[in-house]
Amino acid sequence: MELTKVYRAIDKPFLVSLLAILLMGIIALTSANATISGDPLSYVKRQLLAIALGFFILLLMVRVDYSQLCKYDRIVYILTLVLLVAVLVFGKEVRGTQGWIGVGSFRLQPAEIAKILIIVGFASFLEKRQGSLETLKDLVPCFLYVLVPFGLILLQPDVGTGLVVLAVMLGMMFVAGANPKLLIKIILAGIGLVGIALFLHFQFGMWLPLKDYQLLRLTVFLNPYNDGQGGRGVGWNTIQSLVAIGSGGFFGKGLFHGTQVQYSFLPERHTDFIYAVIGEEMGFLGASFLIALYGVLIYRAVQIAYSSKDLYGTLLVIGIASMWLFHVFENIGMSIGMMPVTGIPLPFVSYGGSAMLANFMGVALVLSVNLKGNRAMF
Repeated sequence: MELTKVYRAIDKPFLVSLLAILLMGIIALTSANATISGDPLSYVKRQLLAIALGFFILLLMVRVDYSQLCKYDRIVYILTLVLLVAVLVFGKEVRGTQGWIGVGSFRLQPAEIAKILIIVGFASFLEKRQGSLETLKDLVPCFLYVLVPFGLILLQPDVGTGLVVLAVMLGMMFVAGANPKLLIKIILAGIGLVGIALFLHFQFGMWLPLKDYQLLRLTVFLNPYNDGQGGRGVGWNTIQSLVAIGSGGFFGKGLFHGTQVQYSFLPERHTDFIYAVIGEEMGFLGASFLIALYGVLIYRAVQIAYSSKDLYGTLLVIGIASMWLFHVFENIGMSIGMMPVTGIPLPFVSYGGSAMLANFMGVALVLSVNLKGNRAMF
């Protein structure tokens, strides 16, 4: 297909917002690592390499007719499970999570890729059940489909990615036609069960498949000053993030001038808490602008989803949009002390090669649906 026809057909607001987010991410990452010892641009160089590889994958994947993927749904599901089992057997532990497979200096986080594979397989699974998602009995197979990879992710343990998978499942099921009242009841019941489990664990020592410090990270946001400097100090990250964002004011302190950032008070400033870097140095204006860009990106993705010629394409894009929405909501929420510290990255902004590649795979699927909907496939 001629590039001019592709240019006319492609969703330009989606693409422009993506490029703007990537640019803000590189700027924030450059500032976040300006004072590290050694090469202050080392993270930026690796992030740029991941972005370049991401665009390469995008160009390869966008040429594929997404509707053909549903033919391989079983293979995709098996591959997902193989990846998640492999990391439990051969993976390397990083910060208490056995979620990485490494060869030399190369490291891959299979759970990030698994999120995309789950979306691809689950979209086909739901399409085959269109019109048959009304009762609890109808929904049980859907929950079981996702429960297996969710359980394997939780065993790493990676609570953040597990929550993303659940959010994706619910978003896709809702759009597929699942009974909304029943879904809400199930969500409320799930939240209640989690609350009861946490209460029983902390009061009576009931076993949970998570380490104590990980459980503490999930609850300390309710009162981070309870453990800001003593004990494990799990509230320290949230406290420093709040100080950074609050001190940024409306216009920010300026790039390379944020005290919390440049004097290394803010932990994980290039990954989990990079939004706090933007809040301190670019202020409320810059932080709000980034949220607006995400709004455009996700809104245009939803528009592309509903313009799809088939339910499979709609579900694919809704799965990707749900993934991005939860990532943004959770990451920014934990940065402002409103959500648990789960460690999930801010899409296209936080440092991380595996996450960047997974997000570009998501972009490729969205644009594939977009181009086919406009009859502009390569």
